[in-house]
Amino acid sequence: MNKKSTNSTPTTSSRREFIKNSSKVTAGALAASAVFTDIATMPVYAGEKNTINLALIGCGNRGGGAVVNAMNSANGPVKLVAMADVVDSQIKTKHKILKDRFSDRVDVPEERQFVGFDAYKKAIDCLGPGDVAMLTNFSGFRALQLEYAVKKGVNVFMEKSFGPDAPSLRRLMRAGDEAKKKNLKIATGLQSRHSVNRQELIKRIRDGELGEIQLIRAYRMHPVGGMGPKPKGYDELLWQIKNFARFFWVSGGLFAEMNIHQIDEICWLKGEVPVSAHGIGGRAANSTNRGQGFDAMSVEWTFADGTKATDDVRWIGGNCHRDFATYVHGTKCAAQFSGNVHAGTTRIYKDQRIAKDNIVWKAPKEKYNPWDAEWNVLLDSIRNDKPQNEVHRSAMSNFADLMGRAALHSGRVITWDEMYNSKFKFVDDIDNMDYDTTPPITPDEKGYYPVPIPGTWSET
Repeated sequence: MNKKSTNSTPTTSSRREFIKNSSKVTAGALAASAVFTDIATMPVYAGEKNTINLALIGCGNRGGGAVVNAMNSANGPVKLVAMADVVDSQIKTKHKILKDRFSDRVDVPEERQFVGFDAYKKAIDCLGPGDVAMLTNFSGFRALQLEYAVKKGVNVFMEKSFGPDAPSLRRLMRAGDEAKKKNLKIATGLQSRHSVNRQELIKRIRDGELGEIQLIRAYRMHPVGGMGPKPKGYDELLWQIKNFARFFWVSGGLFAEMNIHQIDEICWLKGEVPVSAHGIGGRAANSTNRGQGFDAMSVEWTFADGTKATDDVRWIGGNCHRDFATYVHGTKCAAQFSGNVHAGTTRIYKDQRIAKDNIVWKAPKEKYNPWDAEWNVLLDSIRNDKPQNEVHRSAMSNFADLMGRAALHSGRVITWDEMYNSKFKFVDDIDNMDYDTTPPITPDEKGYYPVPIPGTWSET
């Protein structure tokens, strides 16, 4: 395949030249691609009939990490057979790292390394029944990519988050419904659901050990550096995609991207979704972050029975207090549901006091970390034809996530119905985005992008 590598600072002219050149393929590559379009005749690249093939769509650190988790699973073997990204150098870098580590379990020659906004289709076309499309890039593109994987009849692992706005989540859910009809297995990147320690604590809570839940508190307070200025000459669209967590249209923004885990835990603990959300957030006075998000946030969700859940977030370092955990308080006592960096730190306390000298039960260290555990479950579901479709549940947590973000940004109380039925979209035609698409937002003369102003900003 005659691809022009995209360097570290692509310009607009190189973007257009790139898409022109990347469309030129050798006759051999065209022939190879053609045989993948009919799922009934797709070749199996692995030498073993029981090998599950993977196609990686999105070759950043998150995607590479997911490949490692799949390779770690005792329910293998798996083999990586295709890779796709919008930037060629991303594929080359990740391919070398994975190839060096896993040798012949990574079988991705250049003709199965696809570059472009439609590269996900070509990578998925390399799979057959029982294989897995790994959708690990950005939530702005998640629904359309899931649709295609379901259409082609392959199983899916898709990373969080799942949609930057309500229309994209509703579209995702429709694709999930189609997947159920085809008995496809779909796992999502809310890995804490597969933590055996959390599952045990949920059982104990449901059995009444804490009494009735009164309050859930989640914290994510740790330094996260801001986005600096765009290098001179760097293509604007690719800059926004590269810094995906800093732009709402690409990923939903840093809060939606990272705190979906805490919000999913809140919904899991309560066993339902909230009816409303209110939030307060802002930026430090000395902030030089050019991205769109806030530096500090506090969101309060209310459930139908009046129970409250909170998520406190601060990305500022220095001497600020740090915490990364979720706690739940019942009428009898309190418990810790998760620990630092999603660790399965689960404990029950004698009363409401969260302290090491007040623990009455704690779970042992988990045999598998949650990221490996979710792949153990998915591969087991595929091999033993167990039902697994996590789309609806994950989308519900993502709606609660977006409801909190909308409350933060607007300064209003946002209801579940208002968020769920919202027609607001960040990008009208994400399906047809390519290298010549005008970026959805533009910076001001100083290189800063639009930041929500409560009282005037709306996402519903």
